[in-house]
Amino acid sequence: MEPHQERAGVPQSPCPPVPDHGGGFSPILAVFFPFLAIASMASSSIYISRLTQLYTYPILIPSPSNIKNSLSILHKVPEGHVGVYWRGGALLKTITDPGFHLKMPLLTEYELVQVTLQTDQVRDIPCGTKGGVMINFEKIEVVNRLRKEYVYETLLNYGVHYDNTWIYDKIHHEINQFCSSHTLQQVYIDVFDQIDEKMKDALQGDCTRYTPGIEIISVRVTKPSIPDSIRRNYEQMEEERTKVLIAIERQKVVEKESETKKKIAISEAEKNATVSKIIMEQKLMEKDSARTQQEIEIQMYLAHQKSLADADFYRVMKEAEANKLKLTPEFLELKFIEAIADNTKIFFGDKVPNMVLDQRLLGNFLQNMSSKVYSDIGMGMPDV
Repeated sequence: MEPHQERAGVPQSPCPPVPDHGGGFSPILAVFFPFLAIASMASSSIYISRLTQLYTYPILIPSPSNIKNSLSILHKVPEGHVGVYWRGGALLKTITDPGFHLKMPLLTEYELVQVTLQTDQVRDIPCGTKGGVMINFEKIEVVNRLRKEYVYETLLNYGVHYDNTWIYDKIHHEINQFCSSHTLQQVYIDVFDQIDEKMKDALQGDCTRYTPGIEIISVRVTKPSIPDSIRRNYEQMEEERTKVLIAIERQKVVEKESETKKKIAISEAEKNATVSKIIMEQKLMEKDSARTQQEIEIQMYLAHQKSLADADFYRVMKEAEANKLKLTPEFLELKFIEAIADNTKIFFGDKVPNMVLDQRLLGNFLQNMSSKVYSDIGMGMPDV
């Protein structure tokens, strides 16, 4: 069965005629040819009707579109297309742009050729894989364009249906070449994402070499259909792979949760350690402050005691100096007399002891006592 082929963007029937001198004839003929065309159409219709009446077997009659194409004088080329012309079956070099144009009826035929982007759909492409499994590509879309400057050369070599040779047939060939060198696993799964680029490169390579006017823009390949038994196996494999992926994702989630808990515990421990360190530093600072305060108090106490000792020493020294000034024979004698006077002892006898009455002995006694006192305090006896 021939693969079903579709071509997007090409009009199915030519549009109404329009004036141009692309066919190449004089204005006189332009006035004459409408009448000739009408007469030809009338005679042709009469002749055909007579033939159908005389003969009972079927006769091949040209389609209305072909008759209209041949008999029309004016024709229109829509935007995105160019008009090409044949005269007597020979392709003319005349290429017309969009708009209305003139041509010679009956002698000149024209076709519309699209020069903008168009999409060719190649359907139902069977191929066999390297392992011998038959698969079918339901649809492959080829986005291409025929350059305007190469229209004459391309149509001269390959005709109006140039895409049959370089797109439809070429896609069949390249797909079969690709399938025959790859396994089903590769075609269906492993390298399926590479088929688009491989087909595009293959088509563009041959077009660049043989038909430079054809530009392959992109190729879109649909997933091929494979036998049901093999497809079920792939579906089961995909289910198992999905389960494995789910298990892996669950394991990752558990690992993430465990890692999160670990990070939380570490963070909590670090927080507690930081708090303990801060508290310890605070206590040490308090201890240092207390020690500093105690040292200051001790220094203050020592300074105070030193001040008291200095004051006491100063007082003793001053008292010693004062006593030194007091230790005169007269003062000592006065103190001796006062001490004797205060004595409550009464002596009885024939006579009072001589030491009380003997002034010279008393002076000597006082002199000795003064010397002893001054020697005890480390000072010399003052001169009297």
